[in-house]
Amino acid sequence: MQLARFVSSRSTCLHRNVGALLVRGKHIISSGYNGAPRGLPHCLELGCLKDQKGIPSGQGQEICRATHAEANAIIQAALHGVSTAGATLYCTTAPCTVCAKMLINAGVRRIVYAEGYPDLLGLEMLQQADVKVEEYSSL
Repeated sequence: MQLARFVSSRSTCLHRNVGALLVRGKHIISSGYNGAPRGLPHCLELGCLKDQKGIPSGQGQEICRATHAEANAIIQAALHGVSTAGATLYCTTAPCTVCAKMLINAGVRRIVYAEGYPDLLGLEMLQQADVKVEEYSSL
């Protein structure tokens, strides 16, 4: 989880810095953080669209410049031809509904997260899909 937190330091979100690692067989296969798509301006430059429109955290994911960390980790694996089947995701935040659906379809079998997220449907979907979900405890 320390590495996921380090990856989150690359985030360009003004409100929530999230980092994610996909791991298989004790090897990191991909990482991601939340930020604008490659080559596009990000919130640190233009401000937060959700703030400008009064949309609360955990809602209106489509009204955001950023791609979520979990999605970016899946995208990076795909870009480099690395299978995510059977992987474990370590993420600083629990997945939203959109990311949960992607993780299920990417074949991720276990998710360890450090902090909750206001969108609880994602966790429900993961449990329905028999993906093992654990809240990280540093103790």
